[in-house]
Formats: sequence, structure tokens, C-alpha cells
Amino acid sequence: MPVTDNTLTTNEVAQGFTLLFNGNTLTGWRTYQHKPGSWAVEDNAISCRKMENALYADLITEAVYENFELHIDWKIEPLANSGIMYMVTEEYEESYLSGPEYQILDDEAHKGKIEGWQKTAAAYAIQSPNEDALKPVGEWNHTVIIVNNCHVEHWLNNKKVVEYKIGSESWQSVVANGKWKDAPGYAKTGKGHIALQDYHGDGKVWYKNIKLRVL
Repeated sequence: MPVTDNTLTTNEVAQGFTLLFNGNTLTGWRTYQHKPGSWAVEDNAISCRKMENALYADLITEAVYENFELHIDWKIEPLANSGIMYMVTEEYEESYLSGPEYQILDDEAHKGKIEGWQKTAAAYAIQSPNEDALKPVGEWNHTVIIVNNCHVEHWLNNKKVVEYKIGSESWQSVVANGKWKDAPGYAKTGKGHIALQDYHGDGKVWYKNIKLRVL
């Protein structure tokens, strides 16, 4: 029997999952720092639409999380660029200055122009995915992000593609010598909001089936 979108199965309830999006409203979510945003519910999914002369803002959970397992389905239009941030605080101008990012991108359209750490499912500017598990543009992908005592895993379509430890020697070296060297609050709090990145490319993105359990 097909599973209904934006609902929990009996097994998921037993495992302790909660539903972060009900398919109808943005209850439990708000924009980063309460800035104007362009988010809407469309076809039982959360979408960010392009608006002329708009000021975009990421969409974040009202609640904060420390150790968790997050499941989320998403699809993109051509040339889309988005992401899922975690451990986000609101101390800085942008959410990515505090929260690590699970990258979402139309890799095919950007082929030859991007580094591995920019590809879908990468820990953006930290670690490249170990394989390409991305479905074609327009198809739904399934993402799992696990954060447990600073140990992080990124899964894409049932394949673990990234694994790293916040605070490890190798992680500190990448941060100190890369994009985040001038971001003093990057991944420092150990807990925070989950954020969906605003309209960042040239194509729409949709999110649904957003489920989380605390570890």
C-alpha cells in the first residue's frame, strides 16, 4: 500500500518520529530572523518561488535540535540551488554562517564548473559526497541527515555519501583553511534550528515528508 505524503507510518511513530510539515500549512516554521520570505505550500509541499525584486530568507524550524535523525524528500527544477542547514542560530546575517549545509543543486547543469564539495549531498565546503546518488531533475530525492554527538552523516536515496565528525582534527583543518575560516560561529553551538535555503539559484525547489526523531 502506498504511503500517504506528509504522514507518519505506524513504524515511524513507534520509532519516535514527529512530523515537521503537515502538508497544508507552514505551522512550526518561520523565516530566518523574521525577514520577508517567499515560501508557500504548493501541491502538498513547501516551495520557494521566485519573486521580482524580492528579499529572500531561509525557512527555519521554530524548534531547535541537538541530536537527531531527519528525513526529507525534495525535488528541483533545472538550475536550482538550495540546501538544508542544521544547528543554525540567528546570531549572524545568514543561516549558513552558523549551520553546516547539506547541499542541493542541479549538478548536471553545473557539471565542469563546480568542485566536489559543491555537489548535491556534500557537506558544503567541508566534504564531497563519495558517490553520485542524485536522481534526474524533476524527480523526488530522499535525504537523511543524522547528527549525533557531533558525528554527522548525509544520506541520499538510501546511500550514505558523507560522514564527518565536527571538531575532529581533519574537520578543524578544513574549516581553518577553507570557506569558513572567517565564520567564527560555524558549527559551534552543537544545536540549533533546521533551515531550508531560500531561492538561491534559477529554479524552484520543493520539500515534503519532513520527519525527525530526537536521538
